[in-house]
Amino acid sequence: MLLNVLLTLSRMRVLLTVAAFVAVAGAARMSLEDLEFHGWKQKFGKSYDSVEEESRRKMIWLDNRKLVLEHNMLADQGIKSYRLGMNHFADMDNEEYQQMFKGCLGSFNESEIESATTFLQPVEGAALPSAVDWRTAGYVTEVKDQSHCGSCWAFSATGALEGQMFKKTNKLVSLSEQQLVDCSGSSGNHGCNGGRVSKAFDYIKKSGGLEAANTYPYQAMEGPCRFNNQKIWAKCSDYNKVQHTEDALQYAVATVGPISVSVDVSKDSFQLYVSGVYDEPNCSSTKLGHAMLAVGYGTDKQGRDYWLVKNSWGVKWGEKGYIKMSRNKGNQCGIATRPSFPVV
Repeated sequence: MLLNVLLTLSRMRVLLTVAAFVAVAGAARMSLEDLEFHGWKQKFGKSYDSVEEESRRKMIWLDNRKLVLEHNMLADQGIKSYRLGMNHFADMDNEEYQQMFKGCLGSFNESEIESATTFLQPVEGAALPSAVDWRTAGYVTEVKDQSHCGSCWAFSATGALEGQMFKKTNKLVSLSEQQLVDCSGSSGNHGCNGGRVSKAFDYIKKSGGLEAANTYPYQAMEGPCRFNNQKIWAKCSDYNKVQHTEDALQYAVATVGPISVSVDVSKDSFQLYVSGVYDEPNCSSTKLGHAMLAVGYGTDKQGRDYWLVKNSWGVKWGEKGYIKMSRNKGNQCGIATRPSFPVV
């Protein structure tokens, strides 16, 4: 009987030891996740209003972390051409992310007539460079951040105009997105609730010009129009649309300069993009929700053609604020659907 008691006690000790080991291992695993989440919050300056909200955000963050790890395993094997990362959108689910930028281009009818007088069409047989990067030629200002304001259209418009003004004056000056947000309602834009690049160009033409960002700085919210026509830095007399093909867009980027483009950015792969050539066959070429600036094109070492595109989400997104989007893949994400540029 004593032997049975000793055997029972021995089994209990083993079970308790195993249970303790499992508990410690689980605690260590959770501690690692907690440390990672805490480090991520510090990096991006994140804080939450309640313990419940932080818990919810952490669960979303963990889901996105799993998605990133799984995707990057495929990238390591050469199956994916780009990498994802835990950027400042990593505590947002994709539906919330989409809602945040849903109104950026406004609720305009796709068939709405725009006032551009001409289409730029490529010259047949024109010899174009194999790669272009207008940043190296001085055409492109620093990466900016639209923040939680649906003003992508304004940043795309100023980016194209900044390039054309540099081409004309040899002076690179950051232009005022805030003036467009505050003042272009009469041209049909809606401030932080969305707008069109074309309507921004219309406004600049009709109002007489655009101030520099240092005299009319960005505030990420719509306010009263404070435009001072004595401080105009840039003007445009019209704008041109580009024929809706990637060949035409390549010709425009190579011969004109940075070009305003509109794209579908709704997928979580765009939300969490970090580097590489973005290849998303499931994005739309017609449901365009975000305006950016095509500043070049090229081909990577693996032979993948890309567009070099400047975003307005700050330098902590993508490749220091830029993304390489697939080129010559059937107008992927609609990059050639609605390109345009101002005439100065």
